[in-house]
Amino acid sequence: MKKIDSQRVHDTTDEGLRRYTQEHLKVFAKFTSENCATCELLAPPFAQFADDEEFQSIVFLRLNSDENPVAKKMMQEKVAPFFVSYCQGRLLECDTLHEEAEVLGMLRRLREFVPLTA
Repeated sequence: MKKIDSQRVHDTTDEGLRRYTQEHLKVFAKFTSENCATCELLAPPFAQFADDEEFQSIVFLRLNSDENPVAKKMMQEKVAPFFVSYCQGRLLECDTLHEEAEVLGMLRRLREFVPLTA
């Protein structure tokens, strides 16, 4: 598994999401949508978490569900912003979150998750 060079939010596509989740140990993805007020409200704390030393072992991704077919299909069943945490390429947790504290809680659970060893 690769380590990420810098802590920042990476805009990606469905294909990029697959690649990142396979290449990196822990990934946290935010699915957004156009004209989503909650998405806009959570954008600054999401970016801040990506730069926070506490979460340096996690790769942060952002996908626009309007531009990505798989994300768009997922968003038909959920409401943006939708957050997903992955470890070792496996989905750990996914949910629609509306508050910064909820995002922080999901991130901390991902950070504390102990991956399987060979």
